[in-house]
Amino acid sequence: MHVEEIWRRFQKHMEYTNEEMEVFKSDPHKVKMVTQTPEFVKCRVIAEVIESHGCYAQQRVGDRFVMTAGGQLIADECPRGMCISALAEVSKVLPAIYERLINKTDPQFERVDMVHCPDVGLDKGGWGKILMKVYLKKAR
Repeated sequence: MHVEEIWRRFQKHMEYTNEEMEVFKSDPHKVKMVTQTPEFVKCRVIAEVIESHGCYAQQRVGDRFVMTAGGQLIADECPRGMCISALAEVSKVLPAIYERLINKTDPQFERVDMVHCPDVGLDKGGWGKILMKVYLKKAR
């Protein structure tokens, strides 16, 4: 796909005016992400619950929050109920994932990040807690 077509689709998707596109394109980092990072649209971010105890939202081991690399949840690939506090923690590692994709520093998508919900667990005065591994997977 030619760069002009990429920009046309991007502008349509973002609903940017021509003036807004000029502002966007003035940032070389953003330009690189849109035009030189095809992996960005070809992968999914997975946050998989690997430990769970006393989770009020009933997140269980094996639950997977699946999202685009842009952070959009893919509802039909996620649990019916999702804890917003847990998802907020996942969002904190997205900038590192963006950097890896932009700089192509982890092309095999082998790096794993661990995050936990903000609840500290019953033993520390909270209710429960979950631990999730966050990783990239090429989209189908």
